[in-house]
Amino acid sequence: MVLDAEGRSTVRTFWRSVGVVLTGTVAAQSIPLLGSLVIARIYAPAEFGLFSAWLGMVMMAAVVVTGRFEMTLAVEPDGAPRRFAVAATLGTILLASSFFALITGGIYLAGGLLDDVQPAMVGLFVPAALLAGVTHTWQAWSAAEGNYRGLSWIRISQAFVVTAAQIGAGLISPTAFGMTLGHVLGTAAGIGFAVYFMPLNPLLLGGRAEFWTKLKAFWRNQRRFPMLALPADALNAASGQLPLLLIASRFGAEASGLFALTLRVLGAPIGLLGAAVLDVFKRSAASSYREKGHCRDEYARTFWLLAAGGCVLALGVIVVAERLFVVAFGEPWRQAGIIAIWLMPMFAFRFVASPLSYVFYIAGKQQIDLVWQCALFAMTLASFMLTSSFETSIKFYSAGYSLLYVIYAILSYHYSKGKQS
Repeated sequence: MVLDAEGRSTVRTFWRSVGVVLTGTVAAQSIPLLGSLVIARIYAPAEFGLFSAWLGMVMMAAVVVTGRFEMTLAVEPDGAPRRFAVAATLGTILLASSFFALITGGIYLAGGLLDDVQPAMVGLFVPAALLAGVTHTWQAWSAAEGNYRGLSWIRISQAFVVTAAQIGAGLISPTAFGMTLGHVLGTAAGIGFAVYFMPLNPLLLGGRAEFWTKLKAFWRNQRRFPMLALPADALNAASGQLPLLLIASRFGAEASGLFALTLRVLGAPIGLLGAAVLDVFKRSAASSYREKGHCRDEYARTFWLLAAGGCVLALGVIVVAERLFVVAFGEPWRQAGIIAIWLMPMFAFRFVASPLSYVFYIAGKQQIDLVWQCALFAMTLASFMLTSSFETSIKFYSAGYSLLYVIYAILSYHYSKGKQS
């Protein structure tokens, strides 16, 4: 394919934007990675496992309270429509979080399900979900606006304050609650930085009655996101966090802690590197789809970038993971390095397929995404419920996830062709 001057300029702009976001993401990820060297020596694996199980539930709740309306921001036109979409998403988060608070309080007072959870951790559950939803919205807004430098600074500041707060809390109380409190305080402070970098002027949104009328119209126009994208992404979040809960129940909190550290040290950085590419891809792909009816070219160049990066990451992790975990965290964490090797195929395929899956939103194929997420959830349950050992569970989970990601990539490429398909 031969590009004209305009096409070459578009490609250069794309790669430059990817470079800005990747640089910021690498900087942001280096902070919790370095912090993990300290955190792993402050908190015991069991405490880390309990916190990770709590955080997994928070991340699932954060998906629900947004209604996935933050995913509409890249689709909305620039200017006032997108600013209102941000405000509408924040309003949805506040309303949904209030509802969640009533449900959580009722469950806790009724007794039974939450008897084994510290009351303070239960009390911080809804605030943590609300803060996570707001954080996701601000980052999605930055990406939709093409403000990639602002997005990088938001992520760097968020990573720094959360890591610092967890280390500080651990020096006082090296327990699961200490990590929980540090996470909540750090996330709240990070949102303050986000508002500073990208302020939202409430005076531009109109009066209360006007806002409510426009909010209902927004919900009606974007109803496919809560109806289809929300259950799909809720299943995705559940599939991502379910292993921690199932491992803890079947193989103990220590095994869950080892798995959680693997995700923190390896899975989260790889996922966020892919998300950095997504931040650029979804703006360029959405614009191309609106103008040309397809985003095949944007898909192809993003795919080859991710495929090359995935191969390098896989090779590096397989060679050094076990030794690296022992050197960085100590002999008690050797098994986490071995788990990283078992999970590497899944991480590599996720790195390629997950960012490109935004095509499902652009092409309006959320129902296909929902079917895929149902298959993923079923595979995750089977991996940890139908196997007899921890090692077998992890290997089966990694293989099943990898196969599903191959299918995901094939489908997303098909839909990137849009009206040509």
